Amino acid sequence: MLLLLLTPCLAVNLASPATKVGRPLGSRTDFPILHQEVWDGRPLVYLDSAATSQKPSSVIDAMRSHLERDNANVHRGAHLLAARSTESYEGARTALAEFVNANSRDEIVFTRGATEAINLVAQSWGAANLCEGDEVILTVMEHHSNLVPWQQLAAQRGVVLKFARLNASECLDLPHLTSLVSNRTKLISVAHVSNMLGCVAPVKEIVAAARGVGALVMLDACQSLPHMPVDVQALGVDFIAASGHKMLGPTGIGFLWGKHSILCEMPPWQGGGEMIDQVSLFSSTYMPPPARFEAGTPAITEAIGLAAAVRYLSDIGMEKVQAHEERLSTYLYSRMSELPELRLYGPDPRLGHPRAALCSFTSNQVHATDLATFLDQDGVAIRSGHHCTQPLHTELGLAASARASLYIYNTEEDVDALIASLRSTLDMFAELDS
Repeated sequence: MLLLLLTPCLAVNLASPATKVGRPLGSRTDFPILHQEVWDGRPLVYLDSAATSQKPSSVIDAMRSHLERDNANVHRGAHLLAARSTESYEGARTALAEFVNANSRDEIVFTRGATEAINLVAQSWGAANLCEGDEVILTVMEHHSNLVPWQQLAAQRGVVLKFARLNASECLDLPHLTSLVSNRTKLISVAHVSNMLGCVAPVKEIVAAARGVGALVMLDACQSLPHMPVDVQALGVDFIAASGHKMLGPTGIGFLWGKHSILCEMPPWQGGGEMIDQVSLFSSTYMPPPARFEAGTPAITEAIGLAAAVRYLSDIGMEKVQAHEERLSTYLYSRMSELPELRLYGPDPRLGHPRAALCSFTSNQVHATDLATFLDQDGVAIRSGHHCTQPLHTELGLAASARASLYIYNTEEDVDALIASLRSTLDMFAELDS
């Protein structure tokens, strides 16, 4: 058995029963999947929302209604079903534009997810604008989706990649990042919120550093957009990439938001139907954004489901979502700090550091995968592995970690169930080792 020998965090619990918020936002009854028993009648405690969120009935119903009533291909169809399908699909674009406060609905490009959105920027804007020796600044904590596309572009065009490190609090080391900026810097692309450390990027300062040399800024917003207000105009960035399935929507859909002036200058990435203006045997002209970047039949039903998810979140209010999760984040970190066998990663929210309602951890007794397996037997669903952040795990000297992540349908009672299962599992392994 592989044991990860790490310094445990101090056992401190600042939460008290009087401060508990026992009710989820919205209604837990809105999420059918949560009302089931697993493994010999144990109630499901779902703590893996950073990997994918569960879906409310309104999202499921919107997708079913479209398939049962309006299913037809979008654009150019003259019949009623095509018109209704197009109206719903383009209405989804409008809903997303309003959700992120875009200047125009034409700034929303539907993609298969955040991965495709980042690849689109790398292979369209990057390939058109970056030359040998130009620099892209990333961080050591990036998801593979915000690493591999830039590695591929670097191999193709000789682009130089630079990586900002972590500070002592396991947040982005902003002074180090700003020290990397030079006159050759063309883009800074960072996770808005780390999917392993939970830390929040100082976007205002990053944008200021980029603007000083005329560089653009892109945010991987997969772990921020579902959990806090994201106003692209207020942030001042140039692109954000988002994934629908992490924000109550279906899989296979996401979007790129980009400033319209920049999108208009970007060449198409993929060719085919939908994105063309005129085609002859030897040449083609292309539609303006966003159609230019949406080759082929789109994920129509999934876009409609994502719009329903955005409406569900908007009905709650993203300020309320953020406040709920900030309380859960502190409670989660505090309760987990009671277990001295665990090493917690990322900033301590009790010290005023903003962080997401997720916690990655390792044990000095039990491998992360063993922990996740035994917790599953208690009905507690967490994730283990490298969370698509292998370079970050290497930076921290880890092969793997476990991660519990919460969302609007979770309560502090769910955290208590996690702690009880962890305590039982750790005690069992301690007895086996004694």
